[in-house]
Amino acid sequence: MKMPPLSFEFFPTKTPEGAEKLRAVRQQLYVHRPEFCSVTFGAGGSTQEGTFSAVSEILAEGVAAASHFSCIGATQDRVREQLAQLQAMGVKRLVALRGDLPSGYGSGGHFQYASDLVAFIRAETGHAFHIEVAAYPETHPQARSPEADLKAFAAKVQAGADSAITQYFFNSDAYFRFVDDAHALGVDVPVVPGIMPILGSSQLLRFSDACGAEVPRWIRLRLQAFGDDAASIKAFGLDVVTDLCDQLLTAGVPALHFYTMNQSQAVGEIIGRLQGR
Repeated sequence: MKMPPLSFEFFPTKTPEGAEKLRAVRQQLYVHRPEFCSVTFGAGGSTQEGTFSAVSEILAEGVAAASHFSCIGATQDRVREQLAQLQAMGVKRLVALRGDLPSGYGSGGHFQYASDLVAFIRAETGHAFHIEVAAYPETHPQARSPEADLKAFAAKVQAGADSAITQYFFNSDAYFRFVDDAHALGVDVPVVPGIMPILGSSQLLRFSDACGAEVPRWIRLRLQAFGDDAASIKAFGLDVVTDLCDQLLTAGVPALHFYTMNQSQAVGEIIGRLQGR
């Protein structure tokens, strides 16, 4: 099967050992020639130093890097500073997010929504950055309704976003429906499916409950039935996620974005299986 553009997401590490391990993981994934690699940004920009450091390393390794960029609680001056820093580093792509408030933080800051941030980036930097935004095929957990969530997504695109990356999902119909509904609103930017490998049962279920991603009942029950059998969970997860990607590629999605969880093996195996089909 011919592969579309691929991208990989990493999160900043907290120790020198973690950073060294992540360098090795990136090298293992670079063989798949990613279009870019993104690095996440903690609540309230709490990992900014680690994010920018990882982004700088990726650029030095000869790969395009996208910095996640969250705005909640931030001032215009602070965002302006960070944008200038990223431009000086040679970053050409941002993943613009509202973000979550850090624990214990009240309200404040200039930006209420991701669309405010997108509009500000465009006003300040023109088209210096390719701006990615988030999309939620199964509806953002804090949205009032699916309709309100779709309108919020459309607002981000109207503010100047170039493309979108979705929250992960395991039901391809949710993605296809979301794209169709977005098109009906006049939104025609590429919507890239976000892919989460199944690395373990409890971690996946905990993440999914927190971010509003639906784990279908049949997958949940199978994972629970495996108990602590890591080998069976891994084999099952590879089958499920490869089949999901197969459905998406057959339908002609513009790209695939992998949430790597700073690990290379499962992502590499999924890509290898797809290339062999």
